[in-house]
Amino acid sequence: MSECIIKAKYFSKHIKLTVAHIYAPTVDADEEVKDELYLKIQGVLDNRNMHDMLLVIGDMNAKVGDYNRNYERITGKLGLGVRNDNGDRMCRLCDMNEIVMTGTPFPHKNLHKETWVAPDRATRIT
Repeated sequence: MSECIIKAKYFSKHIKLTVAHIYAPTVDADEEVKDELYLKIQGVLDNRNMHDMLLVIGDMNAKVGDYNRNYERITGKLGLGVRNDNGDRMCRLCDMNEIVMTGTPFPHKNLHKETWVAPDRATRIT
């Protein structure tokens, strides 16, 4: 689909599956770059077979945080930290497409919610 999006369709006897794997720019990226990517993601979602099971996976560089006001249907309260701009974008995308995030509704140790820990064990990215 692009250098940041891969889409694959799988067919089996029991189910059809569409997988979109996405690598999103960091929070520091230009707004135009992020806007363009999210338009492409929306295009992928708009052009899928609505009867397929859908998995959207990858590195969205998003932090959805632990405050889910207005997004109770799509995200749980068990994220870490405060939602960032990419987290806002991801929440809006999921809300518009009735997609549920599966990492934040279930309890996990904070260690498993963090995406990177420095060797000094003090610096952590959530």
